[in-house]
Amino acid sequence: MNNFKMIIQYDGTRYSGWQKQGNTDNTIQGKLETVLKKMTGEDIEVHGSGRTDAGVHALGQVANFKSDTIKSTEEILSYLNEYLPLDIRVLSVDIASPRFHARLNACKKHYRYTIDNRKTAGVFLRKYMTRSTEKYDIDDMEKAASYLIGEHDFKSFCDNKRMKKSTVRTIEKIEISDNDGILTMDFYGNGFLYHMVRILTGTLLNVGTGKIKPDDMKKIIDAKSREAAGFTAPPHGLMLVEVTY
Repeated sequence: MNNFKMIIQYDGTRYSGWQKQGNTDNTIQGKLETVLKKMTGEDIEVHGSGRTDAGVHALGQVANFKSDTIKSTEEILSYLNEYLPLDIRVLSVDIASPRFHARLNACKKHYRYTIDNRKTAGVFLRKYMTRSTEKYDIDDMEKAASYLIGEHDFKSFCDNKRMKKSTVRTIEKIEISDNDGILTMDFYGNGFLYHMVRILTGTLLNVGTGKIKPDDMKKIIDAKSREAAGFTAPPHGLMLVEVTY
């Protein structure tokens, strides 16, 4: 039995997130497993590097599955892209080591949040950007972001109130840029909690509009309470860019 590693790209607009669910088959994982079962005749379980939310997109999601198939990696790649919906594409298929696990072995993840802050909204990328006409102070946002760098308990930025596992994570870097009204926030870390990137984004946007002071970020972290942080930014502006192993 081989362990196969895939890199997947998808538009999450019409899906109920990555993780398969009992009440719907309209998930990325569900679509992949359905096609793989059709190809192999086996009950395949696909493990993703993380569970992107409904409406969230991916440029480089990583997943793995095990199978006894005799098809080559090139044949698997071709079959998947023939039968998957056009808004899910498998970019590569490779044989991984038997112990490789897309989620458990992930070391770093890079997420990007994009906001269309131009005077007139763009037409063609509207599914991948959140629209806002607010004026943002980038310097204040960068100052607030500096408090988030390093290892912290990010419980204030987690929407799972029943979280029993550790909420300690490490953020390596946050890059904020404004390119002619296209505002992007890039988050690099060793892992992210449920809705964490979207809550971090909403909190930093609140800083940018003056609703939260940059120096309040330390108090928000120390509070370890979801109510202390800002709003949860909409899903469609979020993209999983890359996973590093």
